[in-house]
Amino acid sequence: MSVPPDTVSLFDYERHFNDRVDPATRAYIGGAGADGITQRANREAFDRLRLMPRVLRDLSNATASSSLFGETLDYPIILAPMAYHKLVHPDGELATVEAAGLTRSWMTVSTQASVRIDEIARRASAPLWFQLYTQPRREDTLTLLRRAEDAGCRALVLTVDAPVNGMRNMEQRAGFRLPPTIAPVNLAGLAPDGFRPARPGSPVFQGMLHAAPTWETVAWLCGETALPVLLKGILNPDDVDPAISAGAGGLIVSNHGGRTLDTLPATIDALPAVAAKAARRLPVLMDGGIRRGTDILKALALGADAVLVGQPVLHALAVGGLAGVAHMLTLLQTELEVAMALTGRATLAEIDRSVIHPSS
Repeated sequence: MSVPPDTVSLFDYERHFNDRVDPATRAYIGGAGADGITQRANREAFDRLRLMPRVLRDLSNATASSSLFGETLDYPIILAPMAYHKLVHPDGELATVEAAGLTRSWMTVSTQASVRIDEIARRASAPLWFQLYTQPRREDTLTLLRRAEDAGCRALVLTVDAPVNGMRNMEQRAGFRLPPTIAPVNLAGLAPDGFRPARPGSPVFQGMLHAAPTWETVAWLCGETALPVLLKGILNPDDVDPAISAGAGGLIVSNHGGRTLDTLPATIDALPAVAAKAARRLPVLMDGGIRRGTDILKALALGADAVLVGQPVLHALAVGGLAGVAHMLTLLQTELEVAMALTGRATLAEIDRSVIHPSS
């Protein structure tokens, strides 16, 4: 599996992905919530922002590295949690994690990964995080936490914006079903929810939310581990203080890639207010719509400490396997360095709101 020679951007990987992957899998991976308004907004909002360069600056010692949770982050680019990498490549998360290591990139492993966390960790040469969905039984949530700790994960990412799935109409129309050879293997041995609606009609308020996490759940989880717990899915600045009070170690501004509630704001539009409320009390990251190095620069300028990249990882894995993911990440790293150089920013600390044109 080789990368096509005309693949020079993340958009090229997406184009080749759409040509190669079957429609049902494509609808699952790329499927937006409802009418796709939020998913489109994630991109459109980045495109609306204009950059304001500075020239003739000293770039002789330029670097894109920073520190996060006491560790050196070579680039402010982290692989976001995504389920079932084996849907697009037989090696699944094993290929992804090796590519992450080659590019010195940190990777977040999904609860619904198609490879066990301990197997992924054995292939890792850069820090791993573990994304957690709380389970119906608290002891099962704790089992997942301990597996992540035993695998050497450096942080937990608790997804808080999806107590129920969004209305994935694209996925429903395509009739996606998980192949029998692929499963959420990290959930093996844990109790299924077992919820069954008692009457016809919408099941959501018939008990589907009986085990949905609350702020008390966050406080309990933070009290059970020494690892930093990042809350993924924060859009409202009013949720910042409760997160800090519950013990969160970081926030990820995210609308779940536009896959849950439609007509939410784009994450880059929500980021400044969340970052302002956090006021450097804890790291703030963001995801959603990142496709260019200039997108990363804009996110850093508006308050993010780093970004997470999701769908492009699976696009590149499907198109080029391990080499594709490594190439895609290298493209992003290079584009970020170019964007920093052409706006006259030698370090991440020099990237602030003045990078954004005031008319944006």
